[in-house]
Amino acid sequence: MSPILAATPVMLADWGPLTIGLLVVAIVVALVLGLFLLQFLELYIRALLSKAHIAMLDLIGMRFRKVDARVIVGARIMAIQAGLKLETREIESHFLAGGRPVNVVRALIAADRANIELDFRTATAIDLAGRDVLDAVQTSVLPKVIDCPNPALGKTTIDAVAKDGIQVKAKARVTVRANLERLVGGATEETIIARVGEGIVTTIGSAQSYKDVLENPDSISKRVLAKGLDAGTAFEILSIDIADVDVGDNIGARLQADQAEANLRMFQAEAEKRRAAGAAREQEMVALVQENRAKVVLAEAEIPLAIAEAFRSGHLGIMDYYRLRNIQADTSMREGIGRSAEPPKPGPQTNR
Repeated sequence: MSPILAATPVMLADWGPLTIGLLVVAIVVALVLGLFLLQFLELYIRALLSKAHIAMLDLIGMRFRKVDARVIVGARIMAIQAGLKLETREIESHFLAGGRPVNVVRALIAADRANIELDFRTATAIDLAGRDVLDAVQTSVLPKVIDCPNPALGKTTIDAVAKDGIQVKAKARVTVRANLERLVGGATEETIIARVGEGIVTTIGSAQSYKDVLENPDSISKRVLAKGLDAGTAFEILSIDIADVDVGDNIGARLQADQAEANLRMFQAEAEKRRAAGAAREQEMVALVQENRAKVVLAEAEIPLAIAEAFRSGHLGIMDYYRLRNIQADTSMREGIGRSAEPPKPGPQTNR
């Protein structure tokens, strides 16, 4: 038996229970600490081999700051391998602000390869603003084509009416590239589509005839492009191309027909109003005639009373009464002869 093994039981027996307990605790703490550091060892070695050294204390501090160390290490390695000088604190700060460090680093690498000026501060600002900074850089390198109008909204053409009243339907394709300087706070694609649509409607509406538009569709793109529609937007318009131009309905004739129909209804209403007023006036006159006849009847009814009163008062004799009756009979006879001598009234004539 080895002397060391033979002496070990004697030494443990000499330490006592307290010393043994402390030794066990120390061993357990060492194992736990080793397991804790083991999860950072892979990241530490990976960063060290990639020449993107990150101290072990920084990796442990990320754990307590609730930062995903794998994301930070991956972003820093990507930046260092691409020749970008980014500090670990910058990447971690952007992660804590709610950004996407990997996406930002990829955008910086793409901008550096394409000789586009883009610093880390601007890239993080674009990312925190909710824009996809990598897509913006890619759009700067490879221009993007936007359909105007947007077919996803259910409308396929922009409709406008020339001065001759003919409707013209146009479809445009706008080529844009992202402007990184105006990306933060700049208007989006919807603004570009709206402005281009407005310019097309204005250009077609100012044309004297729809034939002018069909003959020179490029006049639309030139006039719209000259208005500087990309001002205040996150894009720079490179070209506006008219993809299709069609003739629509005769809006002018339809509007004139609708106006004529409205005028006809208005005149008919006015004539009906006058007819109703005339009919009402006629009925008023009939009622007035009946009222006057009633007054005449009332006045004639007083004649016999007046004659009787004249008899009683002695102002009228019997011979005067007979003369009055003879005059009335003579008048009635003359009126009857006059009515029978009148020629018959002509009736309505019909065309044969």
